[in-house]
Amino acid sequence: MGVISHPDEVRHCYERVLAGATVRRRYVEVGTGRRVHLLEQGTGPAVVLLPGSGSFAGFFLPLLDELKGVGAMAPDRPGQGLSDPIDLPPRRFRETAVAWLDRLLDALELDTTVLLGHSGGAVWALWYALAHPERVKRLVLVDPPAFPKTRCPLPLRLVATPGLGELLSRSVPPSPKSLLQMASFMGEGATLTAHPDLIDLWVATSRDPVADRAARAELRVLISPFALLSRSGWRRRSRVRPDELRQVAIPTLMVWGERDPLVSVSVARAVAELIPRARLEVLAGGHMPWLGQPDQTAALVAEFVLTKERSER
Repeated sequence: MGVISHPDEVRHCYERVLAGATVRRRYVEVGTGRRVHLLEQGTGPAVVLLPGSGSFAGFFLPLLDELKGVGAMAPDRPGQGLSDPIDLPPRRFRETAVAWLDRLLDALELDTTVLLGHSGGAVWALWYALAHPERVKRLVLVDPPAFPKTRCPLPLRLVATPGLGELLSRSVPPSPKSLLQMASFMGEGATLTAHPDLIDLWVATSRDPVADRAARAELRVLISPFALLSRSGWRRRSRVRPDELRQVAIPTLMVWGERDPLVSVSVARAVAELIPRARLEVLAGGHMPWLGQPDQTAALVAEFVLTKERSER
């Protein structure tokens, strides 16, 4: 597959958002000719932040601005933001995602790291920690979906339905208004309005056909093609099973928004009980709690990472 470029609008929006910021950006090559766009902030123990499905590293900017004492690196996942797309075959999606992340850590020269994932990015982080526990020091999971006893919300079922999702996209093209409506559904309407630059960048990436294909490919792996008729909406093979959660021996911090419409706090508590060394922290907010609570989220992450680092000296 030849590399397809993202629209200039996305690049220009990224440049505007980062103008005057202390966050650095660069590209690293992962695999043969595939570039990953990366945001970096700070120095200290490495923390790699994986954005959610249909999202981009820039959404972490409010958190990156507050993180202290760690070397934070937030890549755009394949096809998202300004990263090159890769082939993600549906039947080998999980294995391909794990292999991409393994090559990324190699490119970043990280033998071990702390992984922080949000939503679909948290699913990738969990998959990777299960496949390569020797490379993950600690794990931070922010509002991941597709856990046992969770149900996929109707808007996501509609978007992931073949044919219907494309029709909805054409009839309601991305705009600040439509994306703020989606943010409101996710419990973050009021918090996102405080970040107008991120709204502009979200609109630009939502209009990007490369990012749209990558997002739909992932949603169709996570969400059943019969989602409108099935009980949970999630594909059975996409869910992280209880027996897998019991195998996560890595210290794990779970950060949850109390108004998250995808996974309730009661389910998060049940999941935390399955992971042997898990700790759950619930914050005011929805599916992206760091938008409204950046300082509190950053303090939780930094304390979780740095306490471990100090105890190892």
